[in-house]
Amino acid sequence: MEKVTDHILAAARKVIAVHINYPSRAAQRGRTPEQPSYFLKPSSSLALSGSTVERPAGCELLGYEGEIALVIGKPARRVGPGDAWSHVEWITASNDLGVYDLRYADKGSNLRSKGGDGFTPVGPALIPAADVDPSQLRIRTWHNGELVQDDTTEDLLFPFARLVADLSQLLTLETGDIILTGTPAGASVAQPGDVVEVEVTAGGLSSGRLATTVTEGTTPFADFGARPKADDIQREEAYGSREAAGLAVVVPVLTPELKKKLESVATATLSSQLRKRGLNNVSIDGLQATRPDRRVVGLARTLRYVPNREDLFTTHGGGFNAQKRAIDSVNEGEILVMEARGEKGTGTVGDILALRAQMRGAAAIITDGGVRDYSAVAGLDMPTYFANPHPAVLGRRHIPWDTDITIACGGATVQPGDIIVADSDGILVIPPALAGELVDECIEQEKEEAFIFEMVKQGNSVDGLYPMNAQWRARYQQWEGTQGD
Repeated sequence: MEKVTDHILAAARKVIAVHINYPSRAAQRGRTPEQPSYFLKPSSSLALSGSTVERPAGCELLGYEGEIALVIGKPARRVGPGDAWSHVEWITASNDLGVYDLRYADKGSNLRSKGGDGFTPVGPALIPAADVDPSQLRIRTWHNGELVQDDTTEDLLFPFARLVADLSQLLTLETGDIILTGTPAGASVAQPGDVVEVEVTAGGLSSGRLATTVTEGTTPFADFGARPKADDIQREEAYGSREAAGLAVVVPVLTPELKKKLESVATATLSSQLRKRGLNNVSIDGLQATRPDRRVVGLARTLRYVPNREDLFTTHGGGFNAQKRAIDSVNEGEILVMEARGEKGTGTVGDILALRAQMRGAAAIITDGGVRDYSAVAGLDMPTYFANPHPAVLGRRHIPWDTDITIACGGATVQPGDIIVADSDGILVIPPALAGELVDECIEQEKEEAFIFEMVKQGNSVDGLYPMNAQWRARYQQWEGTQGD
């Protein structure tokens, strides 16, 4: 196979990089883009395999990202997805290097943070694009010999042909231009002396390992421009997680202990305690459940539908739209809550997407709209709460618009990260900051109510007992002391 040479690098007038394209990276970042977005890297950032890259003096966070690079073979202008792949001549490995210490200065352009000399090594070998299926490629990255990234192009958010076609709508992709197609989860930070290797394979074809060694820069930044600075947010972004960055791990709001407590109390009890705190508008009303026997507790993820408008449905309704992105990013134990404006005249989820949510570990789906394929959805182990069954497809009344924002569902405001509790009595939205205190008081209330129930069962009047006066309170305290025996 042909090797990447200085001549090939010199032919690249543009280097275009995609922000997020792998589902694993989107899940790691906590956001899934609706459309592809891009940034430019200068051609002077290109380098060959075996080269060194300098971590600039004063910088802490030189991030590496193994990527598949596309090399344009013939100009592309306003091409469609069906023809776009024919404009790609080669694929190879690339490393989208950058310093997170300068992201703040770029305001999204990535020019300084990712445009440094040597920040885009590619190679070493070129794989003919015509000989491969772009949906069956494998990308792997090693950091000091340890495999840290390993993914395929089978489930990309934006297939390669779509990227080429999309870019060509506005600008001409010229022969030799290079497109970096996004990185999977596992990208991290390299230190001086480290070696990062990236390889692309397609069946029996390989780019070979693209090797880059990190060195320490010695020339400080001048005082007439932005200087490096890093904070814990950038460290978490660069390393991929707080734990990987050596930062204190944020304790989850819904701990196993808190979840167990919430599962032990009825929504009726929670509702009364919420009302005592002045929260009267926290119930999602008017829905039925496929599994009314279940008690469900989880953190909210949100999806909003807007009224259908045919021109907007064309741009937002198809492909990997907001509905599919929400379903495909819901995590173990989370509850996907949908705002459908109470519109019952069409489905907002059907059997395939509900099954996908269940396979991802979702605790439930809640929608104030309709459900398609009702029998199949009702047959799933995961509960779905909905307004009514309806056979119509999505585009009749709705456009899936955006995710993980504040929404309204069944008359209640729901924010991402709110705690949802549902049982046969109803569905409640609990502000996370109140949950610990709230559930402890609920547990105490239910103990009191168990005592009152027993006393009524024995024939006592509710007068002075419900609520308890001082005499009954004293008897309750005696009773409570015997319950652990």
